[in-house]
Parts: sequence; C-alpha cells; structure tokens
Amino acid sequence: MSASGEAFPLRQLYFYLTQGCNQACRHCWLAPKLDPSGDRYPVLPVEAFEQAVQEALPLGLSSVKLTGGEPLLHPAILELVDTVKRFKVGLAVETNGLLCTDKVAAALAEVPGAFVSVSLDGAGAATHDCIRGVPGSFDLATRAVQRLAAVGMRPQVIMSLFPDNVDQIEAMVRLAEKLGAGSVKFNVVQPTARGERLYKRGETLGIGQLLELGHFVERELAPSSELLLFFDYPLAFRPLSRISETPGVAGVCGILGILGVLATGDYALCGIGEHVRDLVFGRVGRDPLEQVWRTHPILCELRAGLPDRLHGICGRCLMKHRCLGSCIAQNYLRSQELWAPNWFCELAEGEGFFPGSRKYDLLDSEQVSRGGRR
Repeated sequence: MSASGEAFPLRQLYFYLTQGCNQACRHCWLAPKLDPSGDRYPVLPVEAFEQAVQEALPLGLSSVKLTGGEPLLHPAILELVDTVKRFKVGLAVETNGLLCTDKVAAALAEVPGAFVSVSLDGAGAATHDCIRGVPGSFDLATRAVQRLAAVGMRPQVIMSLFPDNVDQIEAMVRLAEKLGAGSVKFNVVQPTARGERLYKRGETLGIGQLLELGHFVERELAPSSELLLFFDYPLAFRPLSRISETPGVAGVCGILGILGVLATGDYALCGIGEHVRDLVFGRVGRDPLEQVWRTHPILCELRAGLPDRLHGICGRCLMKHRCLGSCIAQNYLRSQELWAPNWFCELAEGEGFFPGSRKYDLLDSEQVSRGGRR
C-alpha cells in the first residue's frame, strides 16, 4: 500500500482549542497554562477552525474532537459547535465540565450522535478538587454530567487513577450510574509533562497495581453495572472477550487517520506538538491541508513503517497490528524516536508482567514482518 495520504483517509481532526485551562490538574499530560477566565492565552480562531474542517472534508473527514486545554473556555464555543452541525460531521468533546451550562449542553445535544466525556477524578469533592486544583470543581462537574443526561446524552465519565483515589473506583461507577452517564473510563496517568513529575516523586500507581485494577474492572466490576466500563491500558493486557465485546472503546488511537490542530493554528500529530515541534507539520491558512496530509515526511514514514518498525516489546507483540504502539506521540516525547516502544508495555516486560501469550520471540517477529509463519 502506498504511504501517501491518498491511501489513508483523514477521518478525524483533534482540535486543541485553547492553550489555557481553568483547572490545574496535577497529572495533565499537556500541562496547559492556568487561565480561569479564558482570555490570557491563545485560542484557535473561528476562521481557522472552519477552514481546517472544509479542507479536511474531501480527504475523508467524518468527525472532529474538541479538547484543550479546556475547550469550553473558547469564547466562541457555541459557534464552533454550530459549525460542526452545519458541516454534518460527528462530534466528540473532552471537558472538565466547569463551563457546561444548560445552554452548552443543549447545543451539544443538537449535533446528531455527539459524544461528550467529563473528567471526575474522585467520587467526592475532597478528592476530586484536590487533584484538579480548583475548589468547587466536583459540584460543577457532576452537574455537567446531569445536564448532559437531561438533554438525552449519555456522557462518559473519565477518572484518572492515583494512590489516593484508587479506593473510589467502585464508588465512581455507582456515582456515574446515579448521574445518568453511559460509560466510565479509567485512565492511567501518563509519564509526560506534569505526569512525569508524579512518576519521579513516586506518586503514581505501579504497573502491577494497575494490572490488578484493570482486571478487577473488567472481570468483576463490569458485570455488576449496566454502564460500559473501560480501563485504558494497551491492548496486550485486555482479555480478548473484552476487545470483541466493546470495539468502539477498546480500539486504538487511530493515528493513521487523525491529525491535530493546535490553538495556534498549527497542524500537528496531536496535542503533543505543543511540546515537540518536530511533530508540527504546517499551519492552517498557510499550508494546504491536502498537501500536509498527503506528503509530510513524518506522516508518510508512519504509514510505511507501522507497525513493523516498532522496537522492543511493541515489535514483538501479537497485538501490534491493531495497537500500533498505543500512542506514538507519547512514545516519541519520551525518546525522540518514532518507533520507540510504549512506556507501559516496556515497564511491564521489565517487571515480568507482560503476558507471554501476547508476544512472540525475535525469530517469530522477523517471520511475521516478512509475511511468513512459524
């Protein structure tokens, strides 16, 4: 298959609408600047948003994701949502919920099939507000879930896991049920930006603990709830039954069909472009999106090289053709190398936790990459 963009539709644009955020989460992998009012730091111009969507449509665009920073800080968020509706593409929104008013919830509900996730890092205010760095944020976030449910949406609750909230996992599921959510996703703190400092200080959960929690969620907690529960670790650690039962959430990043748009208007691999300029590919209004998507060397290299050029445990993993290294951007941030193995899988293998049934030896890996069989 050709490595050009013609063979790879641009399915989704990730819009990182704001450089600022109205929370100061201690684990954020992008570390946006604190901006309670949303007027201190750049936001993506409405014109750039519309132009990027227009140029992406002929390339195969089917949906956009609005994230940040905090996307609802954008002063024209309702206009952006209306633009999405006008272009008849799908919509996903990642928010902390603080600014999700009745008016915002109603506007989101008008986009057919829109999907909204709201971050809740504790089943009570004390834990959540401490992690998020803003008093009162728990009450606003829970109200956001309720508002979205009231207009017919089934928002997802996202909980990032720490030693000081891990005992609230089941309580979070029960809270999500009560609020009217449709699913709960449990996130592993990433060792990048603020998360890197947490790892260095020993303030995160170990690989063994995370695997135990993932198995608890998937094997014990999931059958007890009508909500869809998802534990966000790489595919190699998930039971095959869970992967087949929940294809929509048990998938992967989809890196070969996604492009990020930063608040500056830059096209990038994803939001990691804020920190790694090597992964910035052009700018809206200056560089034609079709040219960026079809010809940029890094995008072409990824298309030609994934997954067979992945190194380490990712290169020997039986799930690599679906997982594609889990998160190329974060792997690159840690190593400055496109084909580096995923940090979680690398640590798991080093500590003896990587499942032997999900990997082959070096000889097998060489044969598979040539299309052969053992």
